[in-house]
Amino acid sequence: MSSTTASAAPPSGTLTQGHKKVIFASSLGTVFEWYDFYLYGSLAAIIAKQFFSGVNETTGFIFALLAFAAGFFVRPFGAAFFGSIGDRIGRKYTFLVTIVIMGFSTFLVGVLPSYASIGVAAPVILIGLRLMQGLALGGEYGGAATYVAEHAPHGKRGLYTSFIQTTATLGLFLSLLVILGCRLYLGTEAFEAWGWRIPFLVSIVLLGVSVWIRLQLSESPLFQQMKAEGKTAKTPFRDSLFSSNGKLMLLALLGATAGQAVVWYGGQFYSLFFMTQTLKVDGTTANLLVAGALALATPFFIFFGWLSDRIGRKKIVLGGCLIAALTYFPIFKALTHYANPGVEEARANAPALVIADPSTCSFQFDPIGKKVFTNSCDIAAAALAKAGIPYEIQAAPAGTTAKVSVGGTEVPAYEGAGLSKDDAKAQADGFGKSLKAGLTAAGYPEKADPARINKPMVLLLLWLLVLYVTMVYGPIAAWLVELFPTRIRYTSMSLPYHIGNGWFGGFLPTISFGLVAATGNMYYGLWYPVVIALMTFVIGLLFLRETKDVDITQ
Repeated sequence: MSSTTASAAPPSGTLTQGHKKVIFASSLGTVFEWYDFYLYGSLAAIIAKQFFSGVNETTGFIFALLAFAAGFFVRPFGAAFFGSIGDRIGRKYTFLVTIVIMGFSTFLVGVLPSYASIGVAAPVILIGLRLMQGLALGGEYGGAATYVAEHAPHGKRGLYTSFIQTTATLGLFLSLLVILGCRLYLGTEAFEAWGWRIPFLVSIVLLGVSVWIRLQLSESPLFQQMKAEGKTAKTPFRDSLFSSNGKLMLLALLGATAGQAVVWYGGQFYSLFFMTQTLKVDGTTANLLVAGALALATPFFIFFGWLSDRIGRKKIVLGGCLIAALTYFPIFKALTHYANPGVEEARANAPALVIADPSTCSFQFDPIGKKVFTNSCDIAAAALAKAGIPYEIQAAPAGTTAKVSVGGTEVPAYEGAGLSKDDAKAQADGFGKSLKAGLTAAGYPEKADPARINKPMVLLLLWLLVLYVTMVYGPIAAWLVELFPTRIRYTSMSLPYHIGNGWFGGFLPTISFGLVAATGNMYYGLWYPVVIALMTFVIGLLFLRETKDVDITQ
């Protein structure tokens, strides 16, 4: 099979047709890989019903978020494993392997029997497939970004790696479009029953296209030169981590990728979760609005990548972190005002209270999914948080069974410890029905009223959130590539990137949901991305250097 051979970029700063093909092929393959990865996040609510139906609805949704986060948890391990291979064997074949793993793992989710068919084996296998996806993605991004950067001419690395940066958003955008198309064609009922599998099955076609494209490519010219000179690293993981380079990796994590990650996931994923789970905007409308914001903002990835070649990577990335931290609270409050004003009105007229012993109210976050929150305060708080109802906790004497008070109605919760599965379901159903009736009587809308959604304003707010994403994400690949030497670049840039995005970013929905459930404040979950973004701004400003003029061939 023929392959595109691209020499090092010409001194003039122009790219040949071969180099353009490298950028296109790397970016397109990565789009498909992000598409595979984010299908799960976009369909988390449906997947909770299909694979976690053995527990109550709220717990099932938390488990679904944890399974989503599991893919992020293992990304750094994939970065270490595949990054080491990429630095020893080559960039091309490493990220060819990762896309095959990703594609098959995603396809298998589409044919996996539900909990109703095979019981507990279904969520176990699902989590296993998510772990495979996470490992594959951990090896993918660093390879694609390094590959493109090592082909790009000096002075244009920000611009050309920014095409790789569009791939995560384009992959999410593609997944939303496929989901919307299936939902509209099949109808909501059929889609939630079986049609949700179609987007996963489509991934096998995308896998075939991606593999064929990447087989046309040749190895990075800088890696070929380094290999010919016998300068490749024999132990890239050890050389990256256990040397002075390890301190630089830690600074890159805390002063660049951690803040970039929470702004990325806050602007694209948490906004979608907030719209659908907290504000109860119907899935089709929310997805269309987010897709519209993504489409309008995506060109700014290229713009900020280009701008970083002129004024520097550091200014733009840290500036995006700071602006996001300062404006997240007003933007999300405005989303509530324009997307579901009924919640604001009901809260003013009939505030909800959880009357409970405060010492029994937990912070409902368990990253390994082993802890069960069964006391009455946690059950009441989680139900209100899941319903998108803001509330306050009012202290009650020790030993009191929690209850929800809203609009003059009191709904007792229940203690879930020691109940059988059937009894727990009966109690949950009874509590849920009573709570729903009380909330409805108090004026809380079960769903956002489509006639009252100010779609232009919501679209503008979502666009602003994604614009912040383009600021922090557009230049980050070039910044990371330029921070580390060629012989250990794949490993050294992949680890801080995937720890930042996999752990700091990937756990954002679960941590934020836990914060909301613990406090009753529907905006309290925003403190997590705000604090992390501010930390990154300070550390990056003080300890990381500007790199736009670095010669990466040295």
